[in-house]
Amino acid sequence: MQEEDPENRRAIERLHAEGCSCVVRNGEIVRAFHQRGVSDLWRLLHEEPELLRGAFVADKVVGKGAAALMAVGGVRRLYARTVSRPALELLAAAGIPVEYETVAEHIINRAGTGICPVEQLCADARTPEECLPRIGEFIRRMKEQTKTAEHETK
Repeated sequence: MQEEDPENRRAIERLHAEGCSCVVRNGEIVRAFHQRGVSDLWRLLHEEPELLRGAFVADKVVGKGAAALMAVGGVRRLYARTVSRPALELLAAAGIPVEYETVAEHIINRAGTGICPVEQLCADARTPEECLPRIGEFIRRMKEQTKTAEHETK
Protein backbone atom coordinates (compact mmCIF):
# COMPACT_ATOMS: atom_id res chain seq x y z
CA MET A 1 0.00 0.00 0.00
CA GLN A 2 1.02 3.59 -0.54
CA GLU A 3 2.25 5.78 2.27
CA GLU A 4 -0.62 6.60 4.57
CA ASP A 5 -2.34 9.98 4.39
CA PRO A 6 -2.93 11.45 7.89
CA GLU A 7 -6.29 12.87 6.73
CA ASN A 8 -7.43 9.36 5.78
CA ARG A 9 -6.36 8.14 9.23
CA ARG A 10 -8.50 10.91 10.79
CA ALA A 11 -11.49 9.73 8.73
CA ILE A 12 -10.97 6.19 10.07
CA GLU A 13 -10.72 7.52 13.63
CA ARG A 14 -13.95 9.47 13.12
CA LEU A 15 -15.68 6.32 11.84
CA HIS A 16 -14.84 4.55 15.09
CA ALA A 17 -15.25 7.48 17.51
CA GLU A 18 -18.59 8.77 16.25
CA GLY A 19 -20.20 5.44 15.44
CA CYS A 20 -20.72 6.44 11.81
CA SER A 21 -21.57 3.86 9.21
CA CYS A 22 -19.36 5.59 6.64
CA VAL A 23 -17.02 8.58 6.32
CA VAL A 24 -16.22 9.98 2.87
CA ARG A 25 -13.20 12.23 2.36
CA ASN A 26 -12.60 13.97 -0.94
CA GLY A 27 -9.87 16.58 -0.65
CA GLU A 28 -10.88 19.04 2.05
CA ILE A 29 -14.48 17.78 2.16
CA VAL A 30 -15.18 15.20 4.88
CA ARG A 31 -18.72 13.92 5.47
CA ALA A 32 -20.01 11.34 7.93
CA PHE A 33 -23.05 9.15 7.29
CA HIS A 34 -25.14 7.13 9.71
CA GLN A 35 -27.69 5.03 7.80
CA ARG A 36 -27.23 1.29 7.79
CA GLY A 37 -26.75 -0.70 4.62
CA VAL A 38 -26.06 0.80 1.21
CA SER A 39 -28.58 3.69 1.35
CA ASP A 40 -26.04 6.49 1.84
CA LEU A 41 -23.73 5.23 -0.90
CA TRP A 42 -26.70 4.79 -3.28
CA ARG A 43 -27.87 8.34 -2.60
CA LEU A 44 -24.36 9.75 -3.05
CA LEU A 45 -23.86 7.92 -6.33
CA HIS A 46 -27.11 9.33 -7.71
CA GLU A 47 -27.27 12.77 -6.10
CA GLU A 48 -23.65 13.79 -5.37
CA PRO A 49 -21.41 11.63 -7.58
CA GLU A 50 -18.62 14.21 -7.42
CA LEU A 51 -18.15 13.45 -3.71
CA LEU A 52 -17.38 9.78 -4.42
CA ARG A 53 -15.17 10.35 -7.48
CA GLY A 54 -11.55 10.07 -6.30
CA ALA A 55 -12.58 9.83 -2.63
CA PHE A 56 -11.23 7.90 0.32
CA VAL A 57 -14.01 6.00 2.11
CA ALA A 58 -13.91 4.59 5.64
CA ASP A 59 -16.81 2.16 6.16
CA LYS A 60 -17.89 -0.19 8.93
CA VAL A 61 -19.14 -3.06 6.77
CA VAL A 62 -18.53 -3.51 3.04
CA GLY A 63 -20.30 -6.24 1.14
CA LYS A 64 -20.39 -6.74 -2.60
CA GLY A 65 -23.21 -4.21 -3.08
CA ALA A 66 -21.38 -1.41 -1.28
CA ALA A 67 -18.18 -2.33 -3.13
CA ALA A 68 -20.04 -2.09 -6.45
CA LEU A 69 -21.40 1.36 -5.59
CA MET A 70 -17.91 2.54 -4.64
CA ALA A 71 -16.37 1.11 -7.81
CA VAL A 72 -18.97 2.70 -10.08
CA GLY A 73 -18.65 5.94 -8.11
CA GLY A 74 -14.90 6.08 -8.71
CA VAL A 75 -13.74 5.73 -5.10
CA ARG A 76 -9.93 5.83 -5.03
CA ARG A 77 -9.21 4.01 -1.76
CA LEU A 78 -11.13 2.20 1.00
CA TYR A 79 -10.81 1.28 4.65
CA ALA A 80 -13.35 -1.27 5.93
CA ARG A 81 -13.69 -2.60 9.44
CA THR A 82 -15.29 -5.73 7.92
CA VAL A 83 -15.30 -6.68 4.25
CA SER A 84 -16.68 -9.75 2.50
CA ARG A 85 -14.57 -11.91 0.18
CA PRO A 86 -16.86 -11.15 -2.79
CA ALA A 87 -16.43 -7.42 -2.08
CA LEU A 88 -12.63 -7.79 -1.92
CA GLU A 89 -12.63 -9.60 -5.27
CA LEU A 90 -14.77 -6.90 -6.88
CA LEU A 91 -12.63 -4.09 -5.43
CA ALA A 92 -9.41 -5.80 -6.57
CA ALA A 93 -10.81 -6.16 -10.10
CA ALA A 94 -11.70 -2.44 -10.03
CA GLY A 95 -8.17 -1.53 -8.86
CA ILE A 96 -9.31 -0.04 -5.55
CA PRO A 97 -6.80 -0.56 -2.69
CA VAL A 98 -8.46 -1.77 0.51
CA GLU A 99 -7.25 -1.74 4.10
CA TYR A 100 -9.42 -3.86 6.41
CA GLU A 101 -9.64 -5.36 9.89
CA THR A 102 -11.70 -8.50 9.19
CA VAL A 103 -12.63 -10.55 6.12
CA ALA A 104 -15.92 -12.46 6.19
CA GLU A 105 -17.08 -15.10 3.72
CA HIS A 106 -20.20 -12.96 3.31
CA ILE A 107 -22.03 -10.20 5.15
CA ILE A 108 -24.75 -11.34 7.56
CA ASN A 109 -28.25 -9.81 7.59
CA ARG A 110 -29.33 -7.50 10.42
CA ALA A 111 -31.23 -10.30 12.20
CA GLY A 112 -28.12 -12.48 12.13
CA THR A 113 -30.07 -15.30 10.50
CA GLY A 114 -28.49 -15.47 7.05
CA ILE A 115 -26.72 -13.62 4.27
CA CYS A 116 -27.33 -9.89 3.83
CA PRO A 117 -30.03 -9.47 1.16
CA VAL A 118 -27.92 -7.06 -0.92
CA GLU A 119 -24.93 -9.42 -0.76
CA GLN A 120 -27.24 -12.22 -1.91
CA LEU A 121 -28.76 -10.15 -4.75
CA CYS A 122 -25.30 -9.25 -6.06
CA ALA A 123 -23.74 -12.70 -5.56
CA ASP A 124 -23.72 -13.78 -9.22
CA ALA A 125 -23.09 -10.32 -10.71
CA ARG A 126 -19.84 -10.29 -12.66
CA THR A 127 -19.36 -6.51 -12.73
CA PRO A 128 -20.16 -3.57 -10.46
CA GLU A 129 -22.56 -2.26 -13.11
CA GLU A 130 -24.58 -5.50 -12.97
CA CYS A 131 -25.18 -4.88 -9.25
CA LEU A 132 -26.73 -1.42 -9.67
CA PRO A 133 -30.25 -2.34 -10.86
CA ARG A 134 -30.43 -5.06 -8.20
CA ILE A 135 -29.48 -2.61 -5.46
CA GLY A 136 -31.89 0.00 -6.85
CA GLU A 137 -34.77 -2.46 -6.80
CA PHE A 138 -33.90 -3.52 -3.23
CA ILE A 139 -33.87 0.10 -2.03
CA ARG A 140 -37.18 0.80 -3.80
CA ARG A 141 -38.79 -2.23 -2.09
CA MET A 142 -37.42 -1.19 1.31
CA LYS A 143 -38.85 2.32 0.90
CA GLU A 144 -42.24 0.85 -0.03
CA GLN A 145 -42.19 -1.41 3.04
CA THR A 146 -41.33 1.56 5.25
CA LYS A 147 -44.19 3.63 3.78
CA THR A 148 -46.61 0.72 4.23
CA ALA A 149 -45.52 0.21 7.84
CA GLU A 150 -45.87 3.94 8.58
CA HIS A 151 -49.32 4.00 6.97
CA GLU A 152 -50.46 0.97 9.00
CA THR A 153 -49.44 2.60 12.29
CA LYS A 154 -51.50 5.75 11.64
